[in-house]
Amino acid sequence: MKYTLLIFDADDTLFDFKKSEGVAFEKTMAEFGFDYDETVHFPMYHNINAAIWKELDQGLITQKELKHERFRRLAVQLKSDMNVYDFAASYMKHLSNASYLFKESFDLVKELHTCCHLVLITNGLTDVQNKRIRQSVIAPFFKEITISEEIGVSKPDPAIFHHALRHYSDIDLSHVLMIGDNLRSDILGGKNSGIDTCWYNPAYLENETDILPTYEIYHLKEILNLVK
Repeated sequence: MKYTLLIFDADDTLFDFKKSEGVAFEKTMAEFGFDYDETVHFPMYHNINAAIWKELDQGLITQKELKHERFRRLAVQLKSDMNVYDFAASYMKHLSNASYLFKESFDLVKELHTCCHLVLITNGLTDVQNKRIRQSVIAPFFKEITISEEIGVSKPDPAIFHHALRHYSDIDLSHVLMIGDNLRSDILGGKNSGIDTCWYNPAYLENETDILPTYEIYHLKEILNLVK
């Protein structure tokens, strides 16, 4: 078997994060009295959030700043004087309770668990990911779950990969595979750490970067072909 240790990304790879943030955002908007329109307000927030997480990947903002800055930007667009700190706290409360797996994730992880060591690395906030992921139904299949805010470093920094693999010094890096949906944080991070990578690309996006994964798959179960 070529790969004996698999590192998974969490959100948008095994977990349906778009569904989670949609549910959490709608509940928070309602809590703060907004006349919520999913077709207007959620795309507005989603674009702000995607941009600010990209800034985090590029080292332009810290996770501590990110927690509130995304809602400050949202308030500007909404022309609202809402308390962004209270809004952020409410949103994270609702998000921590919104854990949704993709339908094939459980069976896939359960099967891979029988033949490989499984590790998960997520760029996320501890209060949110600890409940969403560490208390999820697939958590028992993972020997290590690393949350970026806990250790103060995020993907694609190789340090977070080294931390997640700290108990596996006996496994050669040639037998480790990183699987994720994000070319920069997951694939570049894996490459920078000296391990093979698998880009999960269910939307059949075109790779317009110079970041080249070892493999590209369009369905999660294709991973089985790489390890069995």
